[in-house]
Amino acid sequence: MKLDEAKEKYIQTWGTFATSWGINRTMAQVHALLLAEGKPLSTDEVMELLQISRGNANMNLRALMDWGIVKKEFVKGDRKEYFIAEKDVWFLFKQITKERRKREIEPVVAFLEELKNVDDDSDEAKEFIKLMDDFGNVTNKINNIMDLAIKSDDHWLVGKITNLLK
Repeated sequence: MKLDEAKEKYIQTWGTFATSWGINRTMAQVHALLLAEGKPLSTDEVMELLQISRGNANMNLRALMDWGIVKKEFVKGDRKEYFIAEKDVWFLFKQITKERRKREIEPVVAFLEELKNVDDDSDEAKEFIKLMDDFGNVTNKINNIMDLAIKSDDHWLVGKITNLLK
């Protein structure tokens, strides 16, 4: 397989995988493109290479910058904005984990806490509160695991996972 063919397959497949993880396909493709390229790309280049609109390219580049995994890079003598992806895979894992935790887990924790404030002493209410507590306990455990992953280095986490699997 030639390099260009491998890059194209990577970009398209990564976009397809991302939808299974609840991530916008185009956002994943833009990120994969920036990861696969050896140089910063302008919005125009992203548009051309992925065959997407300017609005779609801009929106997804901004979202990736909000996630902290893409940054602007200035090219001397050029007024266009260029973008480059963080290539440290461990940093990417931790940053994406941090963002997903902030967007998905923390709101669930807050939501479950709010639902436990039932002003009712019936058995049905107690059962409901217990159910919310149980969901909260599981969600808090997931939150704690994500926190450990975010704060760890790769060797520490791999060691912990290996120990869990033994």
